[in-house]
Amino acid sequence: MAKIDDSVKKKVPELRFSGFTDDWEERNLGEWSDVRDGTHASPKYIKQGHPMVTSKNLTDSGLDMSDVSYLTDEDFNEINQRSKVDIGDILFGMIGTIGKPVIVDRDDFAIKNVALIKEKTSPEIINTWLIQYLKSPSFERFIQKENAGGTQKFIALGLIRDMKLMTPSVQEQARIGELLNHLDNLIVANQRKLDLLKEQKKGYLQKCLLNKFRTLHYGNY
Repeated sequence: MAKIDDSVKKKVPELRFSGFTDDWEERNLGEWSDVRDGTHASPKYIKQGHPMVTSKNLTDSGLDMSDVSYLTDEDFNEINQRSKVDIGDILFGMIGTIGKPVIVDRDDFAIKNVALIKEKTSPEIINTWLIQYLKSPSFERFIQKENAGGTQKFIALGLIRDMKLMTPSVQEQARIGELLNHLDNLIVANQRKLDLLKEQKKGYLQKCLLNKFRTLHYGNY
């Protein structure tokens, strides 16, 4: 990657892949991506059925399906008429948990109070790049500013649609997304190794030490 001269930093990032020289352009997300949301209704939940994903199920490491409610076939099909989730879409928390963008890797669920961002045909903004933008510290600061002072954390769908992004060509987006997603995968893999080492250490602490304690009392002190 090449470092860019200070004189052109305003329209391009400091580091770029070689071969890319065009200025980045400001684009409105809602014009270049299909931005919608899930149901706002309160369907009747059942013990088994189709999962319903809300903001609480979005995490830094992806979708957490360990605590979901379930829908009937009828409610699932009705919700999916307006907000069918497909693999490769982005989910973005709008109420309670704000942000936590996730790229969908399964499509057997419906969504409630979650923004859904889909690539358009012949897209000018691709989701593998966009999700990295939505995870960036500068965007997180923007979201925090928008929620300052509110009693309930909330971001309007219109605000997401109206966001103006500085974007490169689709080809450059793909290269950036590939690099940053590769780093994300390395982080996840190493975090799993770290978690396993912590559990291993706990086992050694229990087996290698005599875990017997007693308190010494010195008079009235």
